[in-house]
Amino acid sequence: MRMEIDPRDTSRNDFYRLLTATVVPRPIAWVSTVGRDGATANLAPHSFFTISAVSPPIVQFTSVGRKDSLRNVEASGEFVVNLAPEGLFEQINDTATDFPLGESEFEAVGIATEPSRLVKPPRVAASPVALECELHSTLRFGDSTVVFGRVVHAAVAEDVMADGHPDIRKLRPLSRLGKDEWGTVGEVREISRVRYADWEGPSASRGESS
Repeated sequence: MRMEIDPRDTSRNDFYRLLTATVVPRPIAWVSTVGRDGATANLAPHSFFTISAVSPPIVQFTSVGRKDSLRNVEASGEFVVNLAPEGLFEQINDTATDFPLGESEFEAVGIATEPSRLVKPPRVAASPVALECELHSTLRFGDSTVVFGRVVHAAVAEDVMADGHPDIRKLRPLSRLGKDEWGTVGEVREISRVRYADWEGPSASRGESS
């Protein structure tokens, strides 16, 4: 038996909680930007984040409300997506604090920076992957704005690479779940896709385990 829920008859916050507890796990874009003064660096986690396109490489994150990350990107046209690793769990959560405009989360939380290669916002020095982005466009839906950024440079720590590819077991990315819950990398399962020319029916019927 199911509960039938109509968003038109549900409060905005209640339906938000339903969505964020259902669309899980969500990767985290730990977004660094530079303020209008061109000097103050902002850092905030955004869990509405994904890849939009491959060629050109475009990633997107959503600002729910008019947050500093969005204002800074609109003003500067640049941002960096830093991977949010498990080892920086507390610091990532701390950067979600609503610090006053003009106060740097990097300084308040004590997070070391390193210069980016092609954009002005700094990278998180301890993050294993940084995607430097130039603003492509924004798209507003009600109280939220989707920010699309063209990736102009990627920096990956050598110690998370395996066979020329980032290794999930070394990256140890965090994800967001519902409420105040966060996810870590648990069991990693692998299965190859089957070409139609090789199709012999569903894996389960062939006695194979995924």
